[in-house]
Amino acid sequence: MLSPELIKKIKRIHIKTGRKVNTMMAGQYKSVFRGMGIEFEEVREYSPGDEVKSIDWKVSARLGRPFVKLFREERELIVMLLVDMSASGIFGTTENLKRETAAEIAAILAFNAIRNNDKIGLILFTDRVEKYIPPKKGSAHVWRVIKEIFAFEPKNKGTNIIDAVQYLGRVCRKKSVSFLISDFLNSDNPEILYQQAHRLKVTSKKHELIGVLLSDPGEFQLPASGIIYVQDLETGEYLAFDASDQSTRRGFHEQKLMEYQQSRNLLNICEMDCIEINTGDDSADVLTRYFRSRELRKR
Repeated sequence: MLSPELIKKIKRIHIKTGRKVNTMMAGQYKSVFRGMGIEFEEVREYSPGDEVKSIDWKVSARLGRPFVKLFREERELIVMLLVDMSASGIFGTTENLKRETAAEIAAILAFNAIRNNDKIGLILFTDRVEKYIPPKKGSAHVWRVIKEIFAFEPKNKGTNIIDAVQYLGRVCRKKSVSFLISDFLNSDNPEILYQQAHRLKVTSKKHELIGVLLSDPGEFQLPASGIIYVQDLETGEYLAFDASDQSTRRGFHEQKLMEYQQSRNLLNICEMDCIEINTGDDSADVLTRYFRSRELRKR
């Protein structure tokens, strides 16, 4: 059973994001992702004016004259939301926690998908995949997606992006546009980072993977207030800092910036788009700017 407070929060996000999608993002999503889903239709003989890149070289070699592949645009797109539910998501120093910001982002993307008659699916993960909701259409399905993100209580606290992306490859056979929504605070082990980059690259060959990098302003600085204890929410480990010392605060800030840059570099290496959103941002505004910049790149 959901508490009255939680129901109120879910309804607020549902109404707020639905309104913003209608007023701010009309047409943006559709123009950006139109034609992403294509299926092979047939092979026909080459005609003057056909693009060279569409030539089927194997068939052409076998038959002794050039043939091209023809594709048709699918009527509907599959949009998958991979949402990090690890314990670091319950941190926040602004109006929203990171997990609440993730829910708002997911709601905006889901509303856009439904308005364009696309299917929306959801994968909730920690250091393992904890819940999967298959892609469906309809406003009732959007409500379920938002509710699940807010109300779901994960069993684990850690983060394993590799497992989540591998799971996507198993359950989603058709090409999808997939948004990986996470703070990417999972490991600083070089071997794990290499494996993660490899898996993201492999999956992005089939699916359009887009990273949504979450952060909170309070993660990057210590308050100037004597000895304080900082807890890693995923491991439970505590670290003590003398926050009255300026060099300690500066070192903490530089370390957190380095970790954040590492996450950005990971997505860059994998040639994935990176949408940076912190808990103080207007998520709809940031996503609108991303859709516009992506549309300009396609021209």
